[in-house]
Formats: sequence, C-alpha cells, structure tokens
Amino acid sequence: MTQSIVVQVGQCGNQIGCRFWDLALREHAMANKKGVYDEPLSTFFRNVDTRVQPPLSLPAGQGPIAALKARAVLIDMEEGVINQLSQGPLGDLFDAEQKVTSVSGSGNNWAVGHYTYGAQYHDEISETIRKAAEHCDCLQSFIVMHSMGGGTGSGLGTYVLTLLADEYPDVFRFVTAVFPSVDDDVVTSPYNSILALNKLTEHAHCVLPVENQALSEICGRINKGAQLKGGKAKQAGTGLSETGKAKTPWDSMNNIVAHMLLHMTSSSRFDGSLNVDVNEITMNLVPFPSLHYILSGLSPLYALADVSLPPRRLDQMFTDAVSQECQLARVDPKRGTYLACALMLRGNVAISDIRRNITRLQSTLNFVPWNREGWKTGLCRQAPLGQPHALLALSNNTAVGGMFEGVADRYVKLYRSKAYVHHFTSEGMNADELPAALASCKALIKRYRDIDTTDPGPSQRLEVI
Repeated sequence: MTQSIVVQVGQCGNQIGCRFWDLALREHAMANKKGVYDEPLSTFFRNVDTRVQPPLSLPAGQGPIAALKARAVLIDMEEGVINQLSQGPLGDLFDAEQKVTSVSGSGNNWAVGHYTYGAQYHDEISETIRKAAEHCDCLQSFIVMHSMGGGTGSGLGTYVLTLLADEYPDVFRFVTAVFPSVDDDVVTSPYNSILALNKLTEHAHCVLPVENQALSEICGRINKGAQLKGGKAKQAGTGLSETGKAKTPWDSMNNIVAHMLLHMTSSSRFDGSLNVDVNEITMNLVPFPSLHYILSGLSPLYALADVSLPPRRLDQMFTDAVSQECQLARVDPKRGTYLACALMLRGNVAISDIRRNITRLQSTLNFVPWNREGWKTGLCRQAPLGQPHALLALSNNTAVGGMFEGVADRYVKLYRSKAYVHHFTSEGMNADELPAALASCKALIKRYRDIDTTDPGPSQRLEVI
C-alpha cells in the first residue's frame, strides 16, 4: 500500500486540512467496522504504537486516540489556525514536530512568504518533511493545499513546492490551489496569484484549481435546494450547526474541497473493480508537462453539505458532473476542448452504467482530434459518507485558460501604474519577476488556446506591458 503526505500551507490550506482530516477519519470509520489499523488507513495515517489497534470512531466531543497520527505537515506564519486545530478534537492527530509556525504573517505579500520566510524556515521545513517521509514505507505523492491570493499560501506554498521538486523529484506533487474571487479584498492578490501560478506551472505534476467564488455559488445553490425541497442538514462532519447554517462562511466551502480530494484518492485507499491510482491521473490526464491544470466537477452536490435529500438519478449524476454548475472553478467545460477526462465513481455503480453514460456524453463534449477516446474510468467499491454513489469528473480542458485570463486582466490593471511593486522588491524579489510571471501566464493561456478547437479567434484582453 502506498502513502501520501498532505502539506497544508497558510490559513486557507490548514482550514481545508481540518475538514479533510475530519472527513477522512469518518470515512474510514464507516468502512472499517472492526475499528483496527489496516492498509487503507495507512495511506493517510500511521499507527505510532503497534501494540495498539486504535478505534476509528469519533464520539461527540472526543478526538482520535494518541496512537493514530496523520501523515501531514502543517505550515503557517500566523499560528492561529494551527493552534485552533491542535486544540480541537483532531489535535491528537498532529505532533509538534509536524508543525512549522511563526507569529507575524506574510502581509499578503508573495515575496515575504517565498523569499523571506522561505530562506528563514528552509531547514526546518525540509527536516519536518523528511521526518514525515521517513515514516512512509512507499511514499507515492505529496498533496499540497494552499491559497493563491495571500502571502503565506502563495509565497511559502510555492517555495515548499519547489523544495519538494528538488528533494523528492520522483514523488508525485499534487496541488490544490484556491484562487481568489474577483472582488477579493486583498489588493495585492493579482500579483500573488500570477507569481504563484508561474511556480505551479514549473514545479507541480498536477494542479487542481479551485475558485472561492465557485465554491460560494455552489454552497448557495445547495442551501437554496435544501430549503425548496425541505431537506434537513445533518451534523456529522459538515461544519454545519444544528440549524443547518455554516458555523463560519468558509466551513461549507472547505468541505467541498475536502470531498473532492477524498474522492480523488478513494481508489488508492479502498478496493474496487476499476481502481485508479493517483499516478494514473497524471499519466492519463496530462499529455503535455505544462498543461497539468485539471478541472474538477462533483456530483451529487447536495451530499457535500450533508443535506438529506433523495439520491440523485445515476444518469443525471453523470450529466451534472460535466456541467458548469458542478465545477469547483467558474468555467464551463462544454465551452472548451477536452484533452482528456477521468470519471471516478464510488459506491453501487455497474460498469455497464459507466460505459452507457460515456457513450451518451461523447456526443455532447468536444475532444481534441488526437484523443477522442481519452476517457479514464475508475470505480471504487466504498461509497462516500451518507450516499449510495458519487462521481468526481476530472478534466484537462482548455476552458481553464479563461480563468487564467481573468487573473491576468486584474494583474495588468494593477501593474500598469506599478502600484505596490516596491513592497515586493524590498523583500529581495527582482523587479523583473513580475512581468516574467505574467509572460509565463500568457504563454500558458496561448498553449491552451492553440489546442482549443472551439476558440473563435485570438483574445485581445491581454495587452503587452
């Protein structure tokens, strides 16, 4: 059995991690009725005392026993979120040697996170990751979680990614990158996002871009649907209160990302008739090294907020997963060209149902001419929490270029007057890095546009500075 290490960087990364570990424990508790340490559990957890077989259930108000530890590294230059996680019911999952923290933060400045804190904490981060890796018998992947708009997540997050590429070049590097909304209140987020995007293109094997605005809209539709149909929100592992309202605006949004990651790794943890290991995702969905940005669509959506509604019809679930409304980024895959697509199902689904729906979808989706049969299918026997079946659609689609164009547009408006640039250059960053990062982004957009058979013509939105 292979193992994966989750690297949580910044406030956003650690908040997603909190939801991820809670849901992962509950998922394994549901699958493991005997409550003993087994191979599926070893993917993300280790047993530090082999004499103890830790129970997997989580009684109300209690955390896992000390013998069970997460394969995780927690990094943040503001220790508030990590302290809350450590003092909460999941606190026993993490040792002090798994955490790297400071108190001053990065001031929403990519250069502070990447250059200042990167150099200052390089040895400590490297040693923390090394210890986590040594606890693995067969380390297969790193899963890095961070935001793109802030300073620590974007700057130190991409520094950690560079470190992983240098020190563990043969281990797959998956990144969940949360892009800011258009109306984000961090004025420097366009700079941070473009600079981080340049590093993701260079050092990641696979990036799963997520947008705050898309997650917010999904949560809004879920809540509206639940109210219209009289659904009642459950309490277990959702970040929801007894009234069905989110405890904080971010809990339900982070819950969606955590579900996506658990679906993606389900075949690595549980048995199935068509298992898809994480290394197969890059093998089948990334035909060119730099075009490794993968859109994710989830269905059924109501399950992500634990709303007790009747199960979604199976065929409708396939249709939903490739629709714009179910994407974790604000893009419409049907308006782009598919380079490849993976349908990863969980639960009580027949292979014949998968084949029938792929045949049905092929006539509605636009694939590149050289890969019209570019489908990868996975079927994991273990259903997700509270649902008979679920589907994660992972697609390498040229529509993602439109999301990058939006980020580049906001960058251009800010950089035209060279606003705030001195804050970045004063932290050791070369002034040429900002326009160079934009050039990298524009080159990435052009690669996707050149492949897009639905593109009516060159975009005039990005001007040369």
